Amino acid sequence: MPPPAKTAQGPQTSLKILMLHGYTQSGPLFHSKTRALHKALTKALPTHSIHLSYPTGPIHLNPSDIPGYNGPPATEAEGDTEPAYGWWRRKDMPHPSKKGETAIFYTGLQDGLTRIAETIKEEGPFDGVIGFSQGACAAGMVASLLESGRRDAFSSSTCQKDEMETEPFPASFTSLHQPPLKFALIYSGFTAPGTRYIDFYKPSLKTPTLHFLGALDGVVEEGRSQGLIEACEGAKVVTHPGGHFLPSQRPWLDAAVGFIKECLEQVAVSDRGEQNGGTKGKEENVEDMDVPF
Repeated sequence: MPPPAKTAQGPQTSLKILMLHGYTQSGPLFHSKTRALHKALTKALPTHSIHLSYPTGPIHLNPSDIPGYNGPPATEAEGDTEPAYGWWRRKDMPHPSKKGETAIFYTGLQDGLTRIAETIKEEGPFDGVIGFSQGACAAGMVASLLESGRRDAFSSSTCQKDEMETEPFPASFTSLHQPPLKFALIYSGFTAPGTRYIDFYKPSLKTPTLHFLGALDGVVEEGRSQGLIEACEGAKVVTHPGGHFLPSQRPWLDAAVGFIKECLEQVAVSDRGEQNGGTKGKEENVEDMDVPF
């Protein structure tokens, strides 16, 4: 294993972030859309070696799976479209216990979480996660699953409800050597709907989160994003004036970078306090943050 990279201040600290793309995207495409964020992190954290990992969802989507697609059948269009992937598919199905009612199921969710768990095992452990749209929903799930006590919440729920009504705790997450995340950045995020997925969000998430909302987002309505915000303790929210995309302008990059720096400093303060026999350190940031919280 190569030695840590060095700066004028000494060896660099590794900062690993898991990057989860949106529905109909891919790891490489999300990489191209987040170059500005990567550059901003590298500039703002010169004592860190930044590593961003971009897995691709396991579900290969057909053009007909893409919202708004009105082109030819999939077999005719495949050669003319960019590869599109998802972490799961949404499907309306008969409710397992309420006759005549429908319920929303995320088919393939366990496969999507397995792909993420494989990335954590092979490229982690990670300090944080950043997700966009469906990837932001997945990021919330991942942050939840890595928190202590979450598996007990799933087990308790399974005992109280019909197995068909409860999403099981992912087997792929049971043996991961990955501590709780230090932060999660959620761009146009939302919760998985219905009681089947409630164990991801109750008890509420303790991982520090920053949520970005688009004032003109016509894909993920603010009400859906608000559900995830309310499921996260102490969540911070930033609203940008655009639509359904990851903003790359300076104010929004500053907000993202400032939040990550704040979270890393809080962890460092906590670690120093433990090393000093539990004495609480001075809870201040390295520098005053000028971000649009």
